[in-house]
Amino acid sequence: MDGLKRLEYRGYDSAGLVALVAKGHRLFKSEGRVERLEKIVDFDFEGTLGIGHTRWATHGKPSDRNSHPHYSCDRKIFVVHNGIIENFKTLKEKLEKKGHKFSSDTDTEVMAHLVEEILNSGNGKTTFEEAIRLALKTIQGTYAFAIVNVDEPDKLVVARNSSPLIIGIGDVSKEQKHEYFVASDASALLSYTRGIIYLNDGEYGVLTRSGYRVADLNRRPVQKEKKLIEWTLEEATKQGHSHFMIKEIFEEPEAILNSSRGRLILNEGRAKLGGLESVNRDLKKINRFILTGCGTAYYAAMLGKYFFEEYIGIAAEAENASELRHRHPVFSHETALLSISQSGETADTLAAVYEAKKKGLLTLGISNVVGSTIAREVDAGVYNHIGPEIGVASTKAFVSQLIVLLLTALYLARDRRMTEAVGKKIAKEISLLPEKIRKIFFQKAIIKNIARKYCDYNNFLYLGRKYNFPIALEGALKLKEISYIHAEGYSAGEMKHGPIAMIDKNFPSVFIAPTDGVYEKMLSSMEEIKARDGKIIAIATEGDVNIKKIADDVIYIPPTLESTSPLLTVVPLQLFAYYMAVLRGCDVDKPRNLAKSVTVE
Repeated sequence: MDGLKRLEYRGYDSAGLVALVAKGHRLFKSEGRVERLEKIVDFDFEGTLGIGHTRWATHGKPSDRNSHPHYSCDRKIFVVHNGIIENFKTLKEKLEKKGHKFSSDTDTEVMAHLVEEILNSGNGKTTFEEAIRLALKTIQGTYAFAIVNVDEPDKLVVARNSSPLIIGIGDVSKEQKHEYFVASDASALLSYTRGIIYLNDGEYGVLTRSGYRVADLNRRPVQKEKKLIEWTLEEATKQGHSHFMIKEIFEEPEAILNSSRGRLILNEGRAKLGGLESVNRDLKKINRFILTGCGTAYYAAMLGKYFFEEYIGIAAEAENASELRHRHPVFSHETALLSISQSGETADTLAAVYEAKKKGLLTLGISNVVGSTIAREVDAGVYNHIGPEIGVASTKAFVSQLIVLLLTALYLARDRRMTEAVGKKIAKEISLLPEKIRKIFFQKAIIKNIARKYCDYNNFLYLGRKYNFPIALEGALKLKEISYIHAEGYSAGEMKHGPIAMIDKNFPSVFIAPTDGVYEKMLSSMEEIKARDGKIIAIATEGDVNIKKIADDVIYIPPTLESTSPLLTVVPLQLFAYYMAVLRGCDVDKPRNLAKSVTVE
């Protein structure tokens, strides 16, 4: 139950568990959050093997019957699964013709019946493990499976393909050497062990009380090296905050320090990125970058494009990974793909990496999770090193991604065209950002009052230009994600080409208008909104008195460089979205229909 609670940020529309006991099994399933499951679980039983799941629905609406674990006709094979079985309809039809009765609308249930069918057709000669291996070779799609059999109560079989799965090894020093765990995320195991191994695609593992072994689908043994989880249990808890999201916003100064620690050389105006040194020779040949991600990470990629173009002087494109993977992009061998994913497991982003590798591109990654799939698949990369981000709506990870992108631009630019003076200026400003963000936190009461003023409005337009155009998109996304308010992010220059038609007294606009190269143009756009009775909230630079004459409400940020302004302007927008959601009674950390790590299409 503790593990499921720690995994709820990945999916939370239903949950269930099965435990193998002396006289069979105990199964509990429930629509809704894990706390609802906990209320119906009768803990008056003993067992040493069980599997559980908290779901983000793909096939079949959230309900008790569609909750995992799913089981075979004889209720002996139980399965939990992350991912999608793409050929489940064909398999289901074949199994139904052989007499199998299905009890859910999910794709996952096919696996339980398929293993049962293979076992029964083997006339007692096919083992449980072999039945699973053969079933895995039959199904198509993505998966992380954990499977148990009532007839073999001391065995757990797990398998992975394009969906994260780790095995935890009990701490020998604490007399836990006979304990083994499986999870889709390390945060579920922090109470029990920090020693883990990662399964790769096309591998399965067999766990018993005496040990574990890993093999590929052709039965070839795979040797695994144990890794140590960097995070602590304390880092994965709220530590007195009302929500993970507000805790993680307040951790942003520390996130910048952690992402830049040991990487920023102030006296030389350079960045040192050890994760990229192995591909230095290849990077010198690159004349085009494609930066890709999904959601918030895509907006970080958009800002990376600005950093790379302005500072490195190199062609750069920001691509939505879910589109990139299905297009027919034209790549040259002088192109590098830079993928951005907090979890390092985002399915669409990972698919873009695979496509780039297939075309022979240099692949780079930015990820927060050591040992994640993207981190292992790319040629080189940089870790965020900011500890776990639990809130579904990304905050500190976004800020960290911007820092890493800026450091990468600095790393590459100093060897191309950037002068030492410019490098020192950027490096110095990065070092000052943590304190400047803390200064914004002093306005949290002001921001909360502004949220109180606007919390009953149901439509917002977010506007920015140049470096703050992606921040307009990100600000609107945050409001949508956690408060369910309709919000659109737009380039302020595009506003007069359509979106201004929506503006009236009930449709407020949020302008991101620091004192920069497009400031005067932003003021002109604000006047156009004001002339149509639109209410205006402005994010502005300290000391800007002119903006008060136009805007209804102003939140100030400290002065900074134009390129680093997004790292400050995004903070009040995150706080505004947070307070709006709280005031509207929304579940901030677990917004409806969303999951933290999207490992399916």
